[in-house]
Amino acid sequence: MDVERSSLCNCVVNFLLEENYLLSAFELLHELLDDGRDDQAIRLKEYFSDPSQFPPDQISRFNSLRVADPQSLLEEKESLEEKLAISEYELRLAREDLLKLRTETQKKIEISLDESHESKIDASANHEPDLQPQKDIAFSDLGPLKGSERQDLNCAVKEYLLLAGYRLTAMTFYEEVTNQNLDSWKNSSARVPDALRRYYYKYLLSTTEAAEERIGMLEPLLKENERLKNDNQSLLKSKGVSDAQAMALKKSLEVLQKEINDKEILVQDLKQTLESQRKELNGCRAEITSLKMQIEGACSGRNLLTSDSVQGESWSLENQSEEIQLLRNEIERLKAKHLVSTESVESIKQEKGSKETVDEIDKSEVNNILPLTVDASSADLLGTNTQVMGKCESDVTTSKPEKVPGEILTSSDENTILEKAENFLKHNGKPPSETGGLFSKSENLDAESNARKGLGTVQILSDSLPKIVPYVLIQHREELLPLIMCAIERHPDSAMRDSLTHTLFNLIKRPDDHQRRIIMDACVTLAKNVGQLRTETELLPQCWEQINHIYEERRLLVAQSCGELAEFVRPEIRDSLILSIVQQLIEDSAVVVREAAAHNLALLLPLFPNTDKYFKVEEMMFQLVCDPSGVVVETTIKELVPALINWGSELDHVLQVLLSHILGSAQRCPPLSGVEGSVESQLRVLGERERWNVDVLLRLLVELLPFVHQKAVKTCPFSSEVADSTGISFTVSLFELYAGGFVEWPTFEWLHIECYPNLIRLASLLPQKEDNLRNRITKILLSITEQFGETYLTNIMLPVFLVAVGENADFKFFPSTVQSRIRGNGFLNIYQYWYLRIKLYLIGIVSSIMTGLKPQTLVAERLATMCVLPVLLAGVLGHPSKHEELTQYLRNLLVRSSGLEGQPAKHEIVNSVRFICLFEEHHSMIFNILWELVVSSDVNLKIRAAHFLKVIVPYIDAKVASTHVLPALVTLGSDQNLNVKYASIDAFGGVAMHFKSDVIVDKIRIQMDSFLEDGSVEATIAVVRALTLAVPHTTDRLREYLLSKIFQFTASPTPSNDLLRRRERANAFCESIRALDATDLPSSCVRDFLLPAIQNLLKDPDALDPAHKEALEIILRERSGGTFDTISKVMGAHIGLASSVTNFFGESGLLGRKESDELGALPPETIESPKPAPQPVLEDTRFRRIMRGGFTDMLRGKTKSNEENSPSH
Repeated sequence: MDVERSSLCNCVVNFLLEENYLLSAFELLHELLDDGRDDQAIRLKEYFSDPSQFPPDQISRFNSLRVADPQSLLEEKESLEEKLAISEYELRLAREDLLKLRTETQKKIEISLDESHESKIDASANHEPDLQPQKDIAFSDLGPLKGSERQDLNCAVKEYLLLAGYRLTAMTFYEEVTNQNLDSWKNSSARVPDALRRYYYKYLLSTTEAAEERIGMLEPLLKENERLKNDNQSLLKSKGVSDAQAMALKKSLEVLQKEINDKEILVQDLKQTLESQRKELNGCRAEITSLKMQIEGACSGRNLLTSDSVQGESWSLENQSEEIQLLRNEIERLKAKHLVSTESVESIKQEKGSKETVDEIDKSEVNNILPLTVDASSADLLGTNTQVMGKCESDVTTSKPEKVPGEILTSSDENTILEKAENFLKHNGKPPSETGGLFSKSENLDAESNARKGLGTVQILSDSLPKIVPYVLIQHREELLPLIMCAIERHPDSAMRDSLTHTLFNLIKRPDDHQRRIIMDACVTLAKNVGQLRTETELLPQCWEQINHIYEERRLLVAQSCGELAEFVRPEIRDSLILSIVQQLIEDSAVVVREAAAHNLALLLPLFPNTDKYFKVEEMMFQLVCDPSGVVVETTIKELVPALINWGSELDHVLQVLLSHILGSAQRCPPLSGVEGSVESQLRVLGERERWNVDVLLRLLVELLPFVHQKAVKTCPFSSEVADSTGISFTVSLFELYAGGFVEWPTFEWLHIECYPNLIRLASLLPQKEDNLRNRITKILLSITEQFGETYLTNIMLPVFLVAVGENADFKFFPSTVQSRIRGNGFLNIYQYWYLRIKLYLIGIVSSIMTGLKPQTLVAERLATMCVLPVLLAGVLGHPSKHEELTQYLRNLLVRSSGLEGQPAKHEIVNSVRFICLFEEHHSMIFNILWELVVSSDVNLKIRAAHFLKVIVPYIDAKVASTHVLPALVTLGSDQNLNVKYASIDAFGGVAMHFKSDVIVDKIRIQMDSFLEDGSVEATIAVVRALTLAVPHTTDRLREYLLSKIFQFTASPTPSNDLLRRRERANAFCESIRALDATDLPSSCVRDFLLPAIQNLLKDPDALDPAHKEALEIILRERSGGTFDTISKVMGAHIGLASSVTNFFGESGLLGRKESDELGALPPETIESPKPAPQPVLEDTRFRRIMRGGFTDMLRGKTKSNEENSPSH
């Protein structure tokens, strides 16, 4: 490939020199030298170093040409950079397409060569002697290049230069070829991908050596072809065997499919049989219920039997025996039906292989029919006197309302009950005694009638309730709940029970909290009474139906039922069906529903039979933690997270996933700058959603810290050595044992191996404005200190963060393996260091390929100072126990920063101090340090103190500003050094921007007057600019003060003849006037100060920027009303111009036609006083003034920075 590349390059060099494309050749020479390809650049170096081609005197004359304007070059450079970025993107896409096309073409060429070698071998052998004559004929007389041939060659050379990476040469070549359009290559046989390379191959193939080489290559190709044929035959044989196997498998699959279809048909038949048997069982249940009601009726008629005991004695023994025999026959018939049904069900269960119990509800109802009633009746029948009968009657009467529902719901064996009844009848089948004949036919008729009435009452109630409920007032519907519950419990038909359960859930259309509580209590009571199976088959389906209801109150009812009904269902239903319902509810659109889902999921977890669904629940927990609603997040963190930790016991996994989510949310955001290798390229621009996710995940980490502390104490391997009466304390002796490094302590090590490094990486991704997230990290560190103690802070946490900001730290309490991971691999050698510096654009964050937290490059050091240092100050040293260390560290930091060179480094330290000012408990300490700087003799320290005072102003109140900030600034303002004085002026502007107190404003005005007394232009400009920044936020008094001073300065003669000083002064005044014009100024101020000041500024047109001049004219026109034309004419005559403003706004101007109808023509008049009489002005609004304030910036295309022109920098 190197030989081929060199040959192509030589071809291009020859072509460029022969065609006299010298600029392209010169660019190619430089790019070849940059790539280190000196061999290909020999001819070009000789050519360009030839004095006959390039005389030295001509070269020196070219060097003496005037250099272009830097401003225009800068603008051209910016435009070219934009074009270059677009071109690079398009070139990258084109390269990808060319790579794909080249791969496909190479494959096609290889296939075509394999096919053509065998067919052309004989022809090549026969025509071998004729190769040289053909070459001579083909290349002996080509003649001059034609236009199309020249264009093909030019396009091929341009394509080669782009593919080879010589972009500058390609651009020069494109500009040098002026008579042809190289972007438009006509479709012809010469237009092929990678054309120059193909021309070169075509030339080589046409030579004698190429023909001989091809003939020599045929023999191995023939052998390879033979081998491929043999492999093809073997593959065909294998394919035949595989096809046979596939056919056999296909046939077996068809047989299996047929068997499955047969089984499905059998299952359908069994289902139909099961349904028919279920209907028969329902009939049996109804008959058994009727029998129960008959016996209850018999018991209720005992009083009647007692009163008619004399008549009862006359009944014959034959009639009683007949009644007993009829009752025995009825029980036998029901028992036979039950046995037939049971056998059918058992046969169906054996066919299907199912483990489920078939129709347990029916069995339980049959089993629980009348155990106590039959016993009571037997006692009555066996009684021998009326006293015993009266006692049984009182017992049954008092216990019946309480025990009957319980008897219905109590599970017992049905055969046992039927046997009891049968034994009772057998025992009483023999002739009774004289006092035993108490039953009569009339009593049996009464009992049967009562049973029918009871069952009919339930049916009537069930049929009527759905019709009654809609017509009951909503506030009184809860009174129907006992009736609905009773009907659901006792009705024999499952369809009717489902309808009644639906009515229960939909009792109120949109229930409030109290109504939902009543409905839910009814559901819980019903679940207790009906048992697990009926709760699963009747209540839970109602939950599933309501899950997508249009009203959120109903979906909220479903969420509440999941947690409260889970206790009354089987364990396998809790982590399957109910968990699925909760999972769907956490994606609900209503906040209250998601909150209820989180709360009830916490109630549900302890009821799960195992932890098989742990990871699914953990995923749901993280989804709820990142919910956009704060209420849902709060419920999840306070209730669900502790429940998950206690249930799953997977704290380590939760912490691992949590840290990955925190870092991933920040890393997925775009960088702050696209310039690779810069500090801004490492910072991320967080969106609202990402910022919220990081914030709530950090809150979750705070809530998990007590669990981490608890587990660290529980798993401490040195508990026997350091434990005392109060438990394990994190003392120096414990850390000494840990530093031995002989045992593992994973939970404790997680903090300084995983947690702290990830928090540091997160802080390194946050720009300056993300104070809330940085504050959240600070709270995490302070919480860890509260959990583990001051000793842990000093010996474990502090060394980690000191290393992260580039400081030295003592790691004597860390094992050696942990020290290497935190510190890193030590110092790099000089070659590794410069290699990393050169490859910085490709590396990104250098720490990503280095182990350890210590910054190794300048970018990493700046990033640590900007992002990690604030966390160290506020979160580690900010603990109350480290107050002295924080004071000393901050004092050294401020003193050291005053000696730093470069504005970025100073700004990063200022930002760190600014962040610590967010915490009010550190204000007194900061003011003490700043006052030391104020009274220092070092000028740099005083200037730094003024800057810090300006920074902390937004974080203090008016009282602190009056007692601490203003006295310090007054002291700095009285300094003899001008730089210190100007720095204090800037700080006074910051105070004026944030406070509107009259006392503070008066002090600022007095101090500004003292600054203006020396009369220097620099002090005047500094005062005006400082107060201009405060104009939108300050009081009307300070605005009037500034406007009066501007009028005073503009009315006085210009103090200097220096044009640059006059322009700087006029620019400051214009910027201030435009800022003041955007506020609500009183008409007196406009008349007395604003308009005269503008007129005075317009008298010196040489000092005005054109954009400022135009803006002032607009303000003057709108503020002065109809007198503007006259003012323009007078001022045009005064300055000797041809009334340029009048031409711009006059009737023939751009804006005159539009305004002529409104203003009308006014007679000329002269201005005698700077206080013109009030004139009717156009409607003026604050929005118009704000828009007018930015009009000049739109005309100029960019704004000037006030800080760049500040004399303090």
